[in-house]
Amino acid sequence: MSKRSKLPVVSGREVIRALHKVGFNPARQKGDHVFLKHPDGRRTTVPLHAEINKSTLMDIIEQVGLTKEEFTDLL
Repeated sequence: MSKRSKLPVVSGREVIRALHKVGFNPARQKGDHVFLKHPDGRRTTVPLHAEINKSTLMDIIEQVGLTKEEFTDLL
């Protein structure tokens, strides 16, 4: 039986740092939300919260086209 990978508790800044490693850069910011863009056109929005909600984190991971495992390896 395979062990399901759990998502770590991360801040918005940690998410942005991880996504930067795969080519995402801040395009703009409105309030505490940073809009990231990849050169291939993918986009996502990351809230600058101290702790990102698990469902929000899963949405971000899905939007950028990574698996949970790929994302956690970037942290």
